[in-house]
Amino acid sequence: MKAATGIRSGEALETVEINTGPNPEAAIIWLHGLGADGHDFEPIVPQLLWPGAPAMRFVFPHAPVRPVTINNGMQMRAWYDIVELSLNRDQDQQGIAQSIEQATGLVRRERERGVESEKIILAGFSQGGAIAVQSALAYPETLGGLIALSTYLLYDEDLEHRRHESNRDLSVFVGHGTSDPMVPCFLGEQVAGRLREIGHAVEWHSYPMMHAVCPQEIYDLAAWLRKCLA
Repeated sequence: MKAATGIRSGEALETVEINTGPNPEAAIIWLHGLGADGHDFEPIVPQLLWPGAPAMRFVFPHAPVRPVTINNGMQMRAWYDIVELSLNRDQDQQGIAQSIEQATGLVRRERERGVESEKIILAGFSQGGAIAVQSALAYPETLGGLIALSTYLLYDEDLEHRRHESNRDLSVFVGHGTSDPMVPCFLGEQVAGRLREIGHAVEWHSYPMMHAVCPQEIYDLAAWLRKCLA
């Protein structure tokens, strides 16, 4: 297993990459949460593998650094600005649109590298999960799946309209902590319920944890990935 040494510059996002074998035939693009970076979920990669798993490329991008209003305007890695902690966190429409385009660009890059779209999975935690949901549903080719962890919906009422026909049957894993003080569990339930409502096969899990991931969630996620990439 090795990490990529190249750093992307310009408009493309900088990424941390881990290949689990030569010539990866599957890719998992994983967006971190507010204030974290692409290294955040590197340690769990070995736990997401299984005997006989295909060679995979895990792509962990770094969000751009920008001021975040709810944190007193402090500069940090963020997929978009959050103006206030409310049920509607889609005030920064320009930042959201930019991040959706950057995430979509990472999917396109994997296609250019020879990975079939059905073997590409978009994943995200918290704020990154909100972007992953929007990016995956709107992508114009059928993807392998969507992972939404400890997150919430953007553009809820417009979700079905924004979805591309190619991903109307996209499989989704949604996980959330029942004691999450930052993104309450009912918001994760809303993600699962809304996606089921518009026809997606959703695997929902809740865990006795806060705003984090836990060993059982990683175990469940590995089993789900195995089904998606069989």
